[in-house]
Amino acid sequence: MKPLGYTPPAELSRVSMRALIVGVVLTVLLLIGAFTDRTQFFHAYLVGFIFWIGITVGSLALLLLQHLTGGAWGVVIRRVLEASTRTLPLMLILFIPIVFGLKQIYPWTSAAFMSETPALQQKAHYLNPSFFMIRAAIYFALWSLLALLANWLSLEQDRADSKTVRKRLQIISGPGLGLLIISITFASIDWVMSLEPAWSSTIFGLIFVAAWSLSALSFTIVVMSWLSKRAPMDRVAQPRHFQDWGNLLLTLVMLWTYFTFSQYLIIWSGNLPEETIWYVARKHGGWGAIALAIAILQFAFPFMTLLSRAAKKSSERLATLAVLILIMRVVDVIWLIEPAFNKSAEEHFHLSWMDVVAPLAIGGLWIATFAWQLQKRALVPLNDPQLEQALEVVHGH
Repeated sequence: MKPLGYTPPAELSRVSMRALIVGVVLTVLLLIGAFTDRTQFFHAYLVGFIFWIGITVGSLALLLLQHLTGGAWGVVIRRVLEASTRTLPLMLILFIPIVFGLKQIYPWTSAAFMSETPALQQKAHYLNPSFFMIRAAIYFALWSLLALLANWLSLEQDRADSKTVRKRLQIISGPGLGLLIISITFASIDWVMSLEPAWSSTIFGLIFVAAWSLSALSFTIVVMSWLSKRAPMDRVAQPRHFQDWGNLLLTLVMLWTYFTFSQYLIIWSGNLPEETIWYVARKHGGWGAIALAIAILQFAFPFMTLLSRAAKKSSERLATLAVLILIMRVVDVIWLIEPAFNKSAEEHFHLSWMDVVAPLAIGGLWIATFAWQLQKRALVPLNDPQLEQALEVVHGH
């Protein structure tokens, strides 16, 4: 039951329906493309899947972090984060095409390929289809369990004014966040790094932890900016809240940059051919320009902008920056994935129309599900002990 004071705006129904229509139409177009070029379809599909699973799981990470730290910054956005985590069943369904396209996506599915060098042979016990699917099942089971517990206990808190629920959420969130970070690390290794099985990086998983959290917060800020112009959130989400989210966004931008640059610096200083080849493929043929654009538009420009308190307090400016970061997150995923498929890209940068349509198609289905889920509950956690504090922060200045 949603109290009248915090009922989600009716416009969410229209958003959900329009997103669904876009998602279905583009999915049909994508399926037509699959008949013309099956391999390119799976390559593009992986890009779209990795981007949107990042927002889903990144939202779960932020949700657990908020429960663990108890920061008032997360009380107002909790319902948005929870709705994002409830898209996990959709993402599980959308993972099925990847299972069917393993041979088109991952070279380690070929026994002949894995027998080429002793180093690859040693990885065969880990990189094989059966174990790959078992690990994927474990990831989704863990993420679903954590999301289920967080959403169920939050709903229990709405029904009864009890501080014990908050304590239980805090107890679960500590080990849950640790397991989540480990699972994201292994998922990024399985789904992205293993595209080039001869290459490895110990920092790769941490880059994805930061990147997925950055994507999730950017999306959440865009949603909160939209909600803040509509009842009832127009009297809840205030400039000081956006400043808090802007501070966290700045932290995640810096964290992603730190991990990304650390990986590059370690590989550059080591100067080992088996490691540097990964960057060589992403430097030539136009990919170097893409890398520069990512560095400027996903780090330098956001970093400089977020140093301004006025920019962080403005919902419009912060949301615009968040949209830019989301666009660059898609570009970053393309930069990470596509050069692994097309080795000729070292000589000539090329993208298929499916590389653009796939993220949009999955995005339409994802946003439709998200908007539908967001309508189901009050837009704030009504009986959370920190709700009053979160609102006092606004009224006290």
